Amino acid sequence: MDKFKTAKQSRVSITELMLPSHSNFGGKVHGGHILNLMDQIAFACASKHSRKYCVTASVNKVDFLNPIEVGELVTLKASVNYTGRTSMVIGVRVESENVTTGKKKHCNSSYFTMVAKDTDGRSTAVPGLIVEDEQGVRRFARSIQRKKQAMSRGSQFESSQFKITDHLKDLDNENVKINLAPA
Repeated sequence: MDKFKTAKQSRVSITELMLPSHSNFGGKVHGGHILNLMDQIAFACASKHSRKYCVTASVNKVDFLNPIEVGELVTLKASVNYTGRTSMVIGVRVESENVTTGKKKHCNSSYFTMVAKDTDGRSTAVPGLIVEDEQGVRRFARSIQRKKQAMSRGSQFESSQFKITDHLKDLDNENVKINLAPA
């Protein structure tokens, strides 16, 4: 196994025509279909980088920015943004293209944390990432920040740590009615 690899060595992209079978009742491509494609390309990229079978550990926020129409070409691009000891953060970008006009739209981007597994299903080491430019440093650093934020979020709202008085004020301007039973 290589000790380090560049993101370029593991980059993957696919393009697929969106068919009526991929659409919802409104004629737009199902978000679930796009998420499935995103998971597949994240797997391909992570497996190419690690040369191991990989599993999805988590998916960072996915915002659907633009709808995808039946008949458009959808291109997904995946790249390794971060490497830990056994995990990798794979950045996935989705673009659609109208085949008649050539107009392209950025539809969404997300970050998949993938974990490499050995033949016994245990987590196993992955090659580190060789960062070659400012964009690579930015992506790696942003992944570290997202990881810290996720760890903080996870513990802050654990039932054993949660203090209702710390959060009731946050709900003042929200579309919610608080109707707590007397203690």
